Amino acid sequence: MKYIYGSIFALTILILSCAQNSAGRRTLNLVSDDEMNAQGEQAYVDILSKSQVSTNYNLNAEITAIGQNIASATGESFKWEFSVINDATVNAFCLPGGKVAVYTGIIPVAANNAGLAAVLGHEVGHAILRHSSERMSQQLLLQTGLSLISINFEESPYKGVIAAAMGIGTTYGIELPFSRLDESEADKVGLEYMARAGYDPREAVKLWERMGALSDSRPPEILSTHPDPANRAKALSAQMDKAMALYEASVKKPTVNLN
Repeated sequence: MKYIYGSIFALTILILSCAQNSAGRRTLNLVSDDEMNAQGEQAYVDILSKSQVSTNYNLNAEITAIGQNIASATGESFKWEFSVINDATVNAFCLPGGKVAVYTGIIPVAANNAGLAAVLGHEVGHAILRHSSERMSQQLLLQTGLSLISINFEESPYKGVIAAAMGIGTTYGIELPFSRLDESEADKVGLEYMARAGYDPREAVKLWERMGALSDSRPPEILSTHPDPANRAKALSAQMDKAMALYEASVKKPTVNLN
């Protein structure tokens, strides 16, 4: 009976908390923007304080200019910030509220400012789509569900087996697929943002082709938090007609090599 009441309560919260994101998907959001943005800002300060932030004026100016162009194309009034971290990691990130950092290791892979616009468009997309809030909300709901199941089977001799099975199920059946979905959604909206901002969206496909050439030792996509780079390039190519129409209607930005 406790399990039934708990399930009804969780389902009610789930229904009341669903909304549609910018990619057109119904999402779960149990955490307010204000709370997420405050956490994002604090985490950003902490990360930068422990990192070697670049003092290269020209590089910072270029990335900030591209980032602000992308941010303007979203129409979202976050307190956008763009930083560069001296680190060979081929990565970038965006925390809730529009706090973006680019590692210098990804710059040669981006190759030019349109490639970097693809990187920043993707990261900005995560913020606009509230992916961090959705993941936190999912974790809260999953923890509640697992606790209720644990209570329901607390006297069962198979309690440990059931808990282990539930853990595996949530990882491979919910967490990893949703993580890959987030990445694909951020790719999609990021492509549109860079095109609206005047950066050639075809460079996004080339970026992921270059990313795919970096390593052959990736785990199977089903076991990964990210889609395979080759599949990302194909998915972006399939969206290119719409992106090119947005690009043709935009004020074009020159494609400048970052070397």
